[in-house]
Amino acid sequence: MGVNPREIRVNVGELALTGFQADPERVSTAFERELTRLVREHGVPLAADGAVTIEALTGLPPLPAGLSARRLGQELARAVHRGLSGHGEVTR
Repeated sequence: MGVNPREIRVNVGELALTGFQADPERVSTAFERELTRLVREHGVPLAADGAVTIEALTGLPPLPAGLSARRLGQELARAVHRGLSGHGEVTR
C-alpha cells in the first residue's frame, strides 16, 4: 500500500551507537536509504492527523552488535519506523 503525502520530513538529530564496530558513515547512508523507503511505502502513522514533533523514541528493540554497517543501518531504520508507527515510547 503506497502513501502519497504532500510532504513528509523526518529529522533524526542523533543516532547513538554504543558497542558497534561498523563504519558510522556507511551506517548513516544505509539508515537514510531504508527510512526513506519505509516512509515512502508506509508513511508515518503517528503523523496521520497532521504534523507532529517527536523529541525521542525509546523502548525500541536491541540490535545485535555484529551486524555489517549496511545491515545495521537498515535495522535501525526499521526500528525507528516502528517507533513512528506507534510502537515503542514517544516523547513529544
